[in-house]
Amino acid sequence: MDHEAEVAGIGVGVGPDGEEVPAVVLRVRGEYLPIFVTPDQARSIRGALAGEPFDRPLTHDLLVDMVTEFGGAIDSVRIDDLADGTFYGKVDAERYEDGEPERFVFDARPSDAVGLAARVECPILVDDAIVDEAGQPPEAMDLGDDPGPPDVDDRDLEPDDRGPDTGPGSSDPDDEYRYR
Repeated sequence: MDHEAEVAGIGVGVGPDGEEVPAVVLRVRGEYLPIFVTPDQARSIRGALAGEPFDRPLTHDLLVDMVTEFGGAIDSVRIDDLADGTFYGKVDAERYEDGEPERFVFDARPSDAVGLAARVECPILVDDAIVDEAGQPPEAMDLGDDPGPPDVDDRDLEPDDRGPDTGPGSSDPDDEYRYR
């Protein structure tokens, strides 16, 4: 079963080498779901949540403009798989031809899916199995005094010491979330 999520904030986790790694944190089913992202993805999502336009369109903006220009719309995005520590996502879109909807599903990195959702304000859906496997209880993360979007500061997110087998680990440019 899918549950609707909201972006709780963009924060910073600590990678295995002690380096700071940006993460988009989703709030779903009463838990937090941190997904490590690249610094560029974090800036893009943060800007969209804050309604701050960039001087020139970013890739997410360009894609939304193109989909719209071709008569399509992004209906929802999904985080629907977690395999070997890597999250997977989908973008659900449609377009109308002769008054009939034609539906499309595109594979996407979760950060790209969330970046699109932040721009078009569509639902972010997360599968139960993903929350069961990677969700963190609210007390496991410090999101500052105000956990609501989008006011969370980058430096407010620090994962608790969950030990070597349960805490987040490394990240790479393909938005992996690893357990060590």
